[in-house]
Amino acid sequence: MPITYFISDLHLSAQREDITACFLRFMQSEALEAEALYILGDLFEVWIGDDDVNDFNDTVARAIKSVSERMPVYFIHGNRDFAIGKRFAKRSGMQLLPEQALIDLYGRKTLISHGDELCTRDIEYMKFRKKARGWWWPKLMLALPLSIRRKIAENGRKTSQDNHKALTAEIMDVTPSEVERVMRDFDVELFIHGHTHRPAVHDISIDGKAAQRIVLGDWYDQGSILFASPQELSLQIRPFS
Repeated sequence: MPITYFISDLHLSAQREDITACFLRFMQSEALEAEALYILGDLFEVWIGDDDVNDFNDTVARAIKSVSERMPVYFIHGNRDFAIGKRFAKRSGMQLLPEQALIDLYGRKTLISHGDELCTRDIEYMKFRKKARGWWWPKLMLALPLSIRRKIAENGRKTSQDNHKALTAEIMDVTPSEVERVMRDFDVELFIHGHTHRPAVHDISIDGKAAQRIVLGDWYDQGSILFASPQELSLQIRPFS
């Protein structure tokens, strides 16, 4: 049976061995049975540059490479790992996609993205996103020594956590009107994304037509995947042990 998997928001780090172990089990078993794997951002908790070569990043790269040698593995940047570049993509065998991409999912025209671009009510984050995805800021950051980039990333995570405490759940979620606008612009009735850590299948209406928005889950407490086949679309979890 043809199968495609979608995952996002793993936030892999050397400090979370439970998440890494679950990811490696998935890559060494179920992922090998698929036709394609889509990683929709935030694969890593933080990514400070492709030149940050270490044992942990190598382990992840090898796991993805073993799958990409059998089938396509596609990657869309998230808000934590937007600095992943062609060098790491080549090491892991991933194919980099634009931040919003159209795919044919068993005959259904489908839009995929990380999803952070939909959270337009979080004004401060949208300002940062515009800067971080621009041309000058990434070049400036990558020109700094690894030690300084690491410190900037640590400070950035702490600031982000502090800011989130002051935000309402509504602000941190997607803006419904933005979802409708994007789906209308791309002329799709199926949209798959992550980022919000609120896994769900939303049945919605776009200009009177039935549509769906599927939100992928995060991997903080268990593995979370979207299983897709010609007959089925289902959000599933995989326990850490």
